[in-house]
Amino acid sequence: MHKDLILGVKTAYPEDYNAGLLFAIPRKKGRQSINIENSFTFYGEDIWTAYEVSWLDLKGKPTVAVIEVTLSCDTKNIVESKSLKLYLNSLNQMKCESSDEIEAIVKRDIEYCVDGFVDVRSYSLDAFCNRGFPAFSGILIDSLDVSIDSYDLDASFLFTEKSDCIVTETLYSHLLKTNCPVTNQPDWASIMIKYTGRQISAAGLLKYIISYRHHQDFHEQCVERIYSDINTFCQPQELEVYARYSRRGGIDINPYRSSRKMRPPLIRTSRQ
Repeated sequence: MHKDLILGVKTAYPEDYNAGLLFAIPRKKGRQSINIENSFTFYGEDIWTAYEVSWLDLKGKPTVAVIEVTLSCDTKNIVESKSLKLYLNSLNQMKCESSDEIEAIVKRDIEYCVDGFVDVRSYSLDAFCNRGFPAFSGILIDSLDVSIDSYDLDASFLFTEKSDCIVTETLYSHLLKTNCPVTNQPDWASIMIKYTGRQISAAGLLKYIISYRHHQDFHEQCVERIYSDINTFCQPQELEVYARYSRRGGIDINPYRSSRKMRPPLIRTSRQ
């Protein structure tokens, strides 16, 4: 399935701009594994933050920036992460008049790769620092006293409490660990689940999150699986799932899925 990817393959860094470095991964492949390839019922986006971006101004002086690339979850493809890193490095010796020009180039190239709408925004390092490092709002469930000896994905940990009362609450955890399906390198994330419905067992949800510890999949597909499992086993009236992954290779990937069409908060967590 992943034999054509450049993840885990020794590659030379480009010396010249090359949009052809971008490699598309069809979303359909990941969605087939959770039986939602033709009937997914969520909205959302994937926010990629690239911290190692540089180009030259017209006088040859380097400019550095942080670039945020936001893909709608209904794009046909996602971008293979190493190919994005190599592509962004191919901009290092490109001369551009302004950050607006670099945004337009990156937007054009990634939209062609993913076959869908992409929003690209660049920030100076000082401007980006002003975001700070807020935590997710809500209830941190990591201190719950749970016992677990299974680290293979198990959705049966998810259940609702016996009461029929409808609640609206936000639960979050820093204990999500998944693994790259190509290199098996660990991917660390903080995850927020906000819902309205019968109360979800927080202990069961924590055990479910921990059960991803050996699971191999791309970030976007992990979040879509979590969203789908909570929908199936807990049947909330409304649901949002938002994971902020630690950066690897100078890029962090932050998928958000929601039952309503809305934007996630643009934050940086402490591990980003």
